Amino acid sequence: MKPNKPKLLVVLGPTAVGKSAVGIDIAKRLGGEIINADSLQVYKYLDIGTAKPGSKELAEVRHHLIDIVSPGEDFNAGMFRSRAASVIESLYKSNTNIILAGGTYLYVKVLLSGLIEGLPASQEIRDNIKKLRSIFGLPYVYDRLCSLDPQAASKIHPNDYVRMERALEVNYLTGQKMSELQSRHSFSEQDFEYLKIGISQDRDMLRERIDNRVDVMIEAGLVDEVKRLREMGYTSDLKPMQSIGYKEVNQFLEGDIDLDRAVELIKRDTKRFAKRQMTWLRKDSEIEWFEPDKDYERILYLSSRFFEVNN
Repeated sequence: MKPNKPKLLVVLGPTAVGKSAVGIDIAKRLGGEIINADSLQVYKYLDIGTAKPGSKELAEVRHHLIDIVSPGEDFNAGMFRSRAASVIESLYKSNTNIILAGGTYLYVKVLLSGLIEGLPASQEIRDNIKKLRSIFGLPYVYDRLCSLDPQAASKIHPNDYVRMERALEVNYLTGQKMSELQSRHSFSEQDFEYLKIGISQDRDMLRERIDNRVDVMIEAGLVDEVKRLREMGYTSDLKPMQSIGYKEVNQFLEGDIDLDRAVELIKRDTKRFAKRQMTWLRKDSEIEWFEPDKDYERILYLSSRFFEVNN
């Protein structure tokens, strides 16, 4: 019997920790399909530097939301949520186990909590709005909101700066009006069940895994991949081309640094990013943490039980 709500097994963890391998193995054993929640794997042609699943993995387990936009196209959390909700609905109807795996915690949070609720505060955007207020005054900020989202503005008092700021922030973050987001059907946590599995590794082991992954990427042809992207017209200032790995290789190709320095910077920045990811993830009390080498049978048992209940 199909459960009353779609169920999502959510596999989380820092970069290079082994989330993909865990997600793929669970999907193979439990007859599931994977929804990608990595903000870079959505882009076509960015394969090596994003550690995208290879042809073998893609043949073994069906993946969704990989290679869906070109590097020159915009893609954000709101677009991810819309696409993921559509895939979830389809898999739910076919009674397929659904595994959400990827390192972009914002995407996961937006999907599980709702777009507006899941969007974190952007200090940079808020600072820019405050600067407008200090230079031009509060009426100017309100007029700006009236221009961008008149429906939201109509429900906010002209002196209510806090709500005004949030409405503008949501607009800048998503490119969508907050009033429209609020009026749409909310495919959120009340609409499905989820279990969050966190994958962790000893700090030194994770650092070693990152070093090894970067070396493998270079040996696999990351530099040639970036060259091809540039030849296709995708310039180094594009958002995906500014991500870790692609940014440093672009600097190498432009003669700013040598290849050894590029590799060194990729390793350093990836480790810093992994540390920031763990800081965000550790704040989420819903995540149950496991080390795959020691706890894999427990992960598999919990995943199986989660999908079996009410099925």
